[in-house]
Amino acid sequence: MPVELIGQPAGLGTPLGRYSHVAIAKGTEIVAVAGQVGIDSSGELAGDGSVAAQTKQAFANIATALASAGLSPADIFKTTTLLVGAEDLEEFMAARGEAFAEHFPEGNYPPNTLLIISRLVEERLRVEVEALAVRGG
Repeated sequence: MPVELIGQPAGLGTPLGRYSHVAIAKGTEIVAVAGQVGIDSSGELAGDGSVAAQTKQAFANIATALASAGLSPADIFKTTTLLVGAEDLEEFMAARGEAFAEHFPEGNYPPNTLLIISRLVEERLRVEVEALAVRGG
């Protein structure tokens, strides 16, 4: 596997959520996936448009983007998440937990930075996730 994840290195506390503190990319090619939102392949807002539906769709979109480069979520070494408004944090975390169970079944989660922001490019969008992955190794 081209990514080595270290959940709890010596000297750091347990991660506060589903992420690892450190990722080592052992490959030679970095694949960047632009921020993905809750828009499905037909251009429509996923499901009922809820934060949960948008979160799951964003991670599904990342998996699809990675597949186009011959990769899978297991090759991700870093994600950045943008969430509109702290009021949706609990719903987001629950939905991300479901998405992570599907995309990271072994429980090895990449490092993540979660930012609470005022809005995204379109007001209907509530979640955006970008990913960095590595190919080779």
